[in-house]
This record gives sequence, structure tokens and C-alpha cells, in this order.
Amino acid sequence: MKRHGRVLVVEDERSFADALADGLRADGFEVETAEDGLLGLDAGLSRSFDVIVLDLMLPGLSGLDVCARLRRAGVEAPVLVLTARDGELDQLRALRIGADDYLTKPFSYRVLLARLHVLLRRSGPRRSDVLAAGDLVLDRVARRCRRAGTDIELTPREFALLELLLSRAGQVVSKRFALDEVWDPAIPLQSNVLEVYVAYLRRKVDLPFGRHAIGTVRGSGYRLDPGGG
Repeated sequence: MKRHGRVLVVEDERSFADALADGLRADGFEVETAEDGLLGLDAGLSRSFDVIVLDLMLPGLSGLDVCARLRRAGVEAPVLVLTARDGELDQLRALRIGADDYLTKPFSYRVLLARLHVLLRRSGPRRSDVLAAGDLVLDRVARRCRRAGTDIELTPREFALLELLLSRAGQVVSKRFALDEVWDPAIPLQSNVLEVYVAYLRRKVDLPFGRHAIGTVRGSGYRLDPGGG
């Protein structure tokens, strides 16, 4: 069987962690588990992993603290946060301190597996921390967006979509690819969620500045002007 990579699962619910680890091993991953935040931090600092699955509610040390300390120590492995809290504030805090994605419990194993594969595709060579198109600048580390020197507040999903478009500035990003990368591979192509969020972004990063950076390529998807529009 093809090996997909090494995964660290930091989860204090033992039965859940074991079931998740068994599933990932059956799907070709090498898996190590840790049952509290301190053990998870030690594993993440002392050994190399291709992706880390990290619960937020952990004994010993919270998932947010684990993630923050890993990033401060220079650990670059993608982090997928698991949370029982369905609140945007928790998601935003996790993303701001360095998490790459999140899932709210309960979730489908197939969705988690798809998210892990997306993170593995994104990892590899070190990405630039700052993306720019003209005067539109996105700081991946600080989770900050600016245009013409003005800060722009973005939701986590808006940030992820703009990050995708900026990382492929000048290229057409198909609707299917955007849905897979920013939302969920299970979302049907007929959904209008991408169109809604593109409209949100245009109202925040284009219209107030008299720009038209995010263009529609009819029948194909969207393209961000590398010059900033």
C-alpha cells in the first residue's frame, strides 16, 4: 500500500483517537497518538510529522497553546484542529496562531481524510509568508490583509479563499478546486457558496478601493489579477 505520510493525532478521548488512528493506518498513513497537550507538544517538537491532527480541548495544555508553541519553535507541519465548539471565534483564534484548517465535531471520517490530503498537497517546499498582488497584501502568519495601507477584516473562510486566489494570481481557479481547497470536497458543484464568498471578497478588497482584481472567467472559475486590478 502507498504510504501517504506520518500523522500525529493529539486527542484525549481514547476510543475516538484509537478509531481515528486505525482508520488512518488502513488508509496508508503512519500514525502516532498523544492523549494530552503536553505529550502532544513533546511529540511534535521531538519528531517529524507530515500533518498534525490536534484537538482543542485537551488536559495538561490546550490545543491552542500546543499549536502556538509548535509554531514558535519553527515546526511547519500542517495542523488540522478538531473542536467541539461550533464558534467562529475559536476557529479564528486557531487560524491566527498557526493552524491550517479545522473541523467541528462530529464530522465524517471521509471529510477528515480529504482535508488531510489537501493539507499534504499544500505542504512541501516552504510557502511565502506574504502574498501580494499590487497593493493587496496578505500576511499568512499574522493572518492580516491590507490594501493601499488599509487593514481589511476578513472571516476565516474569506481569508482562505483570498489566500487561494492570491497564491495562484494570474491563473484560473476552477469552482471545483476552490470548493475542495477552501470548503469541503463533499460540497456539490451546484452549490452557490463560492459565488457568495467571492461577492463578499469583492465588497471588501475591490469595491472600496475602486479596483476589479477578482475577475470571473465564465464557465471556468475565477482569476485574480496579479497586478492587483
